[in-house]
Amino acid sequence: MSGARRKVSFTSVDADCVAWHYPGDNGACVVMAGAIAATKEPGTDAFAARFHDAGFTVLAFDYRHLGESGGQPRQVVRIGEQLADWNAAIDFAAELPEVDPARVAIWGHSLSGGHVLNLAAHRDDLAAAIAQSPHADGQAISRNASRYQRPAAMLRFGGRALLDAIGGLFGRAPLLVPLVGEPGTVAALTTPDGADMPRALNPDDRYPDWRQTVAARSAMRTGFYRPGRYADRIRCPLLVIACDQDHSALTEPALRVAERAPDAELVRLSGGHYSSYLAGHEPAVAAELSFLRRRVLDAAPSADDRHDERSESPRDRSPAR
Repeated sequence: MSGARRKVSFTSVDADCVAWHYPGDNGACVVMAGAIAATKEPGTDAFAARFHDAGFTVLAFDYRHLGESGGQPRQVVRIGEQLADWNAAIDFAAELPEVDPARVAIWGHSLSGGHVLNLAAHRDDLAAAIAQSPHADGQAISRNASRYQRPAAMLRFGGRALLDAIGGLFGRAPLLVPLVGEPGTVAALTTPDGADMPRALNPDDRYPDWRQTVAARSAMRTGFYRPGRYADRIRCPLLVIACDQDHSALTEPALRVAERAPDAELVRLSGGHYSSYLAGHEPAVAAELSFLRRRVLDAAPSADDRHDERSESPRDRSPAR
């Protein structure tokens, strides 16, 4: 297929989310979003184009407060709002004219991979889910991150995050920090494989408009987010991509999710948190396309079959925060 895509938008609560819509021809759709503060282009382009070339419709969106989407203040990550954006995106994708609503899958990396776990546990209308290097246990991630940061820098970051959180209560502009940095600097991520982010997501400065910063207060929220605890409630086929040297989202929480989820497949890659964008990209794409073909195209029931099987109780669309 051609690489044609067009900009679309949909409303999520109080603002519009902007997305790339890649129309496919096989009736299935993959809804995608990038990692923390990674906009749709650096976060999804490398995978979205491959899924589209295989015939899938793709909807890759920016969360509110980020990229081209609306919402103030900017560069703020709020778990509940991002989950609401996901629900709005999934509902929008299901209504696209070329999409069978029973064949909608979701894909996410890192923090968005954690959202994928949460959504898959709380929605009954998803055909499949792909969690790539997922943020499954924020508490474990935070403890591990402290190993790669110097005490003085941790104190400075904590102080900045607290001031930012207090300022937010009074409507002040966010205090921003870089997404990645060296140990000893005030940055959201200072793990060894965190340093791979620029070349993984933004090689040769391909996306010069991407703001590689995030509100300091956002780190406080993600540190308490543990979507992996819902693994045994996941309602659809799940593919977990885990990297064996992941020092950012960690390998073990991802493995536990794959063990506990009722219908999970696990693919392990060598390398760090961004391996699926670097040396492990081709194996990751191959595994994900195989999974989508088998579990979405070949196995998913039609929309009419889904309707017949559905109980009279309303669908739960309120993922836990």
